[in-house]
Amino acid sequence: MAKGSVVEELNERVEGMTAFESRLVNLLGLLLVQERQQTEKISLLSRAGFRSAEIAFLLGTTPNTVSVELSKQRREKKAKKGKKPRKK
Repeated sequence: MAKGSVVEELNERVEGMTAFESRLVNLLGLLLVQERQQTEKISLLSRAGFRSAEIAFLLGTTPNTVSVELSKQRREKKAKKGKKPRKK
């Protein structure tokens, strides 16, 4: 996805939301992840409802990097669930 289209998409994030409100949502997302490692930033922004392209734009990385990290986190979570001891 071209960077310009991500910017346009972010400006029109939610129908009925003004450009100012959209920027405010983006700012709140950045404040949420301030002073954290990129892996944790991606996780928090994803849980806050941001899509991969939006997270990538906010963090200055690519949507592919974000998608790969989210996939890795889901795999690790699934593997962790599988290692829980079974009750008898």
